[in-house]
Amino acid sequence: MVSSVFRPLLQALDRLAETGKTASFWLRDDDAVKPTAALDRFFNVTTRHAVPNTLAVIPAGTDAQLADRLAGEAGVSVAVHGWSHTNHATPDDKKQELGAHRPADVVLEELSRGFRLLSDLHGQRFVPLLVPPWNRIDAALVPRLSGLGFKALSVYGREKQAAIPLINTHIDVMDWHGTRGGRDADALVEEIVARLAVMSEHGGAMGLLTHHLVHDETVWSFMEVLFEATAGHPGCRWVSITELMPS
Repeated sequence: MVSSVFRPLLQALDRLAETGKTASFWLRDDDAVKPTAALDRFFNVTTRHAVPNTLAVIPAGTDAQLADRLAGEAGVSVAVHGWSHTNHATPDDKKQELGAHRPADVVLEELSRGFRLLSDLHGQRFVPLLVPPWNRIDAALVPRLSGLGFKALSVYGREKQAAIPLINTHIDVMDWHGTRGGRDADALVEEIVARLAVMSEHGGAMGLLTHHLVHDETVWSFMEVLFEATAGHPGCRWVSITELMPS
């Protein structure tokens, strides 16, 4: 039986199903580089519930080992997670790799290199989606992304008007500024329900953000119960990023 914590979400999904509507959910997991025990556990959870997922892969640190590991996995897409996930901001600024702290041409050349590398390594799994490290990118770079081959950008928070389509995440399971472990399930459920309300008015999807390398048991438990509660519910559907990407 699913925990009572998830009752508000199930009730919201029940109401959607009663009106014949289905909410789209998608999963983005950041900072993948190489095969690890944590990645194996991540796939065990997602595969058990048939939840497609998008790995935001750091190009500079990866190689064919990850591509070989993904060869037997269904429903996995690969996006570009910056170049090396290096912070180039000053101590007074928030962490950024793709900020205005370096010449734009240098940043764009790295992104182009990362695009080509991951496309070559992952073939059909690759999606032309940029996921900026720390979910931050200098606004002046965004209009130039399409020239590198990117078709969409994914950061965190509600989508805004931009020079390239945004497919954002909206719910972050990690308590980055506190315990650096999993956030309280009640708060996460409340945020998902609030996102559903936004979607009912403005459309879009609900993007769940995870970081498999740093999950504690709180996160793994939340994912397990969330997927159990939603994967077969008629009011929602976990979709591949390929369904959300612009044609």
